[in-house]
Amino acid sequence: MSPEPTTAVPAAPVRGARTRTARVPTKPHGQWAVDGTEPLNGNEEFKLADNGLNVRERIEGEYAQGGFASIDPTDLHGRFRWWGLYTQRKPGIDGGRTATLTPEELEDEYFMLRVRIDGGQLTTEQLRVIGGISTEFARDTADFTDRQNIQLHWIRIEDVPEVWRRLEDVDLSTTEACGDVPRVILGSPVAGIAADEIIDPTPQIREIVDRFIGDETLANLPRKYKTAITGHPSQDVVHEINDCAFVAYEHPELGIGYDLWVGGALSTVPRLGERLGAFVAPERVAEVWHAVTRIFRDYGYRRLRNKARLKFLLADWGVERFREVLETEYLDSPLPDGPAAPKPVGRGDHVGVHRQKDGLFYVGAAPAVGRVSGTALTALADLAEEHGSSRIRTTPYQKVLVLDVAEDRVESLIAGLSAIGLEARPSLFRRATIACTGIEFCKLAIVETKVNAAQAIEQLEERLGALEPEIGRPITLHVNGCPNSCARIQTADIGLKGQLVTIDGEQVPGYQVHLGGGLANADREEAGLGRTVRGLKVPADGIADYAERVIRRYLADRADADETFATWAHRADEEALV
Repeated sequence: MSPEPTTAVPAAPVRGARTRTARVPTKPHGQWAVDGTEPLNGNEEFKLADNGLNVRERIEGEYAQGGFASIDPTDLHGRFRWWGLYTQRKPGIDGGRTATLTPEELEDEYFMLRVRIDGGQLTTEQLRVIGGISTEFARDTADFTDRQNIQLHWIRIEDVPEVWRRLEDVDLSTTEACGDVPRVILGSPVAGIAADEIIDPTPQIREIVDRFIGDETLANLPRKYKTAITGHPSQDVVHEINDCAFVAYEHPELGIGYDLWVGGALSTVPRLGERLGAFVAPERVAEVWHAVTRIFRDYGYRRLRNKARLKFLLADWGVERFREVLETEYLDSPLPDGPAAPKPVGRGDHVGVHRQKDGLFYVGAAPAVGRVSGTALTALADLAEEHGSSRIRTTPYQKVLVLDVAEDRVESLIAGLSAIGLEARPSLFRRATIACTGIEFCKLAIVETKVNAAQAIEQLEERLGALEPEIGRPITLHVNGCPNSCARIQTADIGLKGQLVTIDGEQVPGYQVHLGGGLANADREEAGLGRTVRGLKVPADGIADYAERVIRRYLADRADADETFATWAHRADEEALV
C-alpha cells in the first residue's frame, strides 16, 4: 500500500484530463491529475513519504548534534535540498570518475549552502552577515551565481542551525533554495531605481515570496521550477529560459503590465520558453504565477526524472492548450490577449555607471566569473556604506551593483571596488564570461571551470585587449563543468560544455563547443540556441587559445562592424569555427 501524500493533492479536473494530452502514452507519465499520486520512482517515493520542508526539524534537533554520520541517507541526498544544502565533492576525485562512482563515494562531509536572494535585493547589513558566515563557517568561500544567489562551501552540519539563525535575523533564508520547489525568483537588479524602468516588479516578487515560498502545497513539484520577473526594458532576467516569466511592457489599450512566458529551460535538452499571448496586469501576477505552478504540480511528468520539467509538458500540449487549461481550470477569469513586448533596449548586466531616476547613481561591477570571498563581501558592504549606500543588488550574470551613490563619490567607489576584485570598467572578456561551480565542489562536474575561465580572461585581455574597439561589443563566453548547463552554454556566443575529450589519441578534461547562442538583447532580435561543430573539442587549458582563434576569424570574416558574433557563427563554414 502506498503512503498517504503529505502534500495537498487536487482532485482530478471535472472535464476529462486525459483527452488534453497530445497523445496517449504507452506508460503513465506520473501526472497527478491524470495518473494519480502513486509514486513511480525513488524520488517520488521519498517526496510523497515526507514533505521536504519537514527535514529542517531533524537537522536542528538531531543531525546538528549527531554530526554527518547521523544523517539519514534519504534526507541527505533528497530533502536537504529543500533547505539549500547539497553535499559537495570530495577533493581529489578526477572528472573521469564522476559517472562511475556513487554519490556516497563522490561526496565530502561538507555542504554547499545557497542563500536565497529573491530579486537580487540585499542590504549592506545582510551582505555583511553573509560575509561573516563565510569567514567563520565556510573557509572564506563565496560565489555570486547566475540565479542571483550567493553560494558558500565547506559548511558543516553542526553549524547549519547557527547559520540559519544569523541569516533569519536579517530576513534572509535558504528556504527552497534547491529541490523540487519554486527556486529563487529572478528580478531586475535595477527594480525601483532605473531611470528608464517601465514598472517596479518588487511588489509582485514580494507577494509571491510572502504567499507561496515555504507553502507545503507547492513543495512537491515534479522537479525544480524557475521564475523571472522584470520591469526593465533591457529584459534583464533571462526570461526565455525560465519555467514561468513575466516581461513588462505597455499594452496599447490596457496600460502597463506583463507578457507571460512559460516552459523555458536548458540542461541537456534545451528549450526556449514561449509566449502565451496573454497580458497580465500587475495585480494578477501572483495569481497567474500560482496557477502556472499548480499546472506543473498537477500535470507535470514525474515518472522519468529527465522529463520532469515544464518544458516537456509545453512541448506536448502546445501554447494554445496550455493557455486553455490555465484559464479554464486554474484562474477565476481569462487573461486578455496582448502583443509581444518590444525588443530589449540596452545591456542587461548593468555593468558600469548609470544614473538613477532620483539623480543618484548605481555602479555595476564584475568579479572574475562570480568568484569572491567572505572577506570581499564584508569589504563591499563597508565600502558601499562609506559611499552613502545601504543597498546592493546581485544579477543573473554573476555581477553585483551598488546603488544610491552621489555623483561626486562614483570614482572613489570604482577605485575601492577594483581594490577588492570587482571591476566597474572591466574588459569585454571579464564582463562577458561566466562559469559554473565546476569540479572543485560539484559532484556532477567533469572539468574545472572557475580557475580555467579566470585564467582565460587574463590571457584574452593580454592577447586581444588592443582589439576591443574593433570587437565593439561583449562576446559572451560561458564555461560549464558538465552537460547540465548551469552556466547557460547554449545561450552564449561561445559556450563550453565540460566533458572528457580525446585529443591526439589521449583522453583529457575538456569542452564541447557551442557557438552563436544568445538571449534577446540590444544586438539580437530574439533568443536562439548555439550550434555545435562536429568533432570540435577544446582541452581544459585551451580556452583562451580557442577563443582567440575564433574571435580573430570572426573579425576577419564578418560582413561589417554591425554583424554580431552569433550571426557570423551561424552562417560560417565549419572550417572557420575550428
